[in-house]
Amino acid sequence: MEMNPDNKPLALDDEQRVKVMSPTMLVVKRFLRNKLAIIGLGIIVVMFLFSFVGGLLSPYNEAEVFNGYESIEKIYASLTQNTELRYYEYDGAKLPLSARAQFIRAQQTGNTSFEFDGVRYTIDSYGDELYLILAMQSVAEVRSLATGETVIPVENAGYTEALYNEAQAARSRGEMEFESSGQRYAIREDRKSWFFGPILPTALATSEIFDMHDAQTDASPAFMLAAGMAIAEGQDSFMLDGVSYAMEYEGDLTVVLYQNEAFATISDFIVQPFTQENRLSVQFKEAAKEAVLAGQTEFMFAEDGGEEVRFSITRKDMEWTLYTLTSTLLIRRFEAPSAAHWLGLDGNGMDMMTRIMYGGRISLLIGFIVVFLELFIGVIMGGIAGYFGKWVDNLIMRLVDIFNCIPSLPVLLIVGAVFDDLQLEPRIRIFLLMFILGILGWPGIARVVRGQILSLREQEFMVAAEATGIAPMRRIFRHLVPNVIPQLIVIATMGLGSVILTEATLSFLGLGVKYPLASWGNIMNSVSNNFVMTTYWYVWIPAGFCILITVLGFNFIGDGLRDAFDPKMKR
Repeated sequence: MEMNPDNKPLALDDEQRVKVMSPTMLVVKRFLRNKLAIIGLGIIVVMFLFSFVGGLLSPYNEAEVFNGYESIEKIYASLTQNTELRYYEYDGAKLPLSARAQFIRAQQTGNTSFEFDGVRYTIDSYGDELYLILAMQSVAEVRSLATGETVIPVENAGYTEALYNEAQAARSRGEMEFESSGQRYAIREDRKSWFFGPILPTALATSEIFDMHDAQTDASPAFMLAAGMAIAEGQDSFMLDGVSYAMEYEGDLTVVLYQNEAFATISDFIVQPFTQENRLSVQFKEAAKEAVLAGQTEFMFAEDGGEEVRFSITRKDMEWTLYTLTSTLLIRRFEAPSAAHWLGLDGNGMDMMTRIMYGGRISLLIGFIVVFLELFIGVIMGGIAGYFGKWVDNLIMRLVDIFNCIPSLPVLLIVGAVFDDLQLEPRIRIFLLMFILGILGWPGIARVVRGQILSLREQEFMVAAEATGIAPMRRIFRHLVPNVIPQLIVIATMGLGSVILTEATLSFLGLGVKYPLASWGNIMNSVSNNFVMTTYWYVWIPAGFCILITVLGFNFIGDGLRDAFDPKMKR
């Protein structure tokens, strides 16, 4: 029985009995005395609350993209000065592409006719920008025989003997064309036969652009020909099908009037909208052409009595581009911190604080799961090696040596590149990443466990356990491993920070966690651009700060636990 300082005996139920603390309470007491360890514990608690509870309280989703309307200058339309001939075919007529090539060759050589595929074509020129292409429609074939000429009429083509006589007379005069009753006819020779028939319009070739003021009306080749001939001759009006049209010349633009109202505008400019949504009226096209011809760099235009809109003009060679301010729905990229978004928005228009919260979940979960996997494999392999020794120990330690010789970072880079090539789903990628990190990290833990068990297996309590007939596996995992737990806790705590840094490094390099999932590492991936790093600090500094204090917190806790489990530490 112990004596107190007053030399009075103390009983077990005495209020003044000596208090004996359990080993666990001694560890806790030593840990709580370490101020840095308490700071580290507070940091980790705050980061867990921030990541797991904060994500639930956030009004935004992890991958929610914020858009907004902004006025930006966009391409509205383009003007091109046309220098090429465009072809307009008459109803029922066809001018094949190869025939058009023959027409261009005839035009360049100064010929007024050409033949293609057995058809004779005639070219009527009305200046350098207007050509009428006509084709002969055969009425009859005349074959020359020893006994004379035989006429083979084409059925329902309008053959008459009088027409044949006129054709024969023209042919005898060496003429290839003649007129009859106001209709032009052509003659075509073919070996021992010759043909004759009326010349009918096939296509109109012109470089002028006809913009009809009525969107429901298309310019016919006959109208284009009549208007083009009037322009070539400088006339103030022309007649077509009994209808009179007036002409107004405005510089390089010609306006055709019908009943004192604008009917069509003729110019050598092609005006096209940039998108199908932009429907251009003839009035707009006229305003744009006039501005271009006047050498203006901008002009104002109001559509149907609406508000005036400013259009700017830029020129490149023979093409003019029209720009205008347009309200466009855009992603709000790199928006500065505000009351709605405390840490601003990232390059994808996502809320930075929410992304950091969800990123903390993944980074912390990867850290804990990888460390658990390392402990699980390391304890099993180290426990078996340390207890059985001999060839078992030798085999497992050689396996540990092999894993220690594997260059972890290059392997992870290669695996990340393979994942990219396979285009794995982001969540599956995370699980595979955790598995690979765990497989590569267990050898160090196995060595520590083996060394501790080698020193413990010869102690008296293990001799007693063996004498009672307890199975080897039970002796390892129920009696030896629990004695190594203090060291394992310290290793695990210190290793958490290392795993988080590894994950952050891989994600920063684009080989870890992938979009749209967030982790602290891939949040910082956007700072690979020097402009972003120096201008948008709020994109990467918060995520980097979270990595810093989390790793620091785990290191403080690890140091505190190491000191608390060491009975030789002086406090």
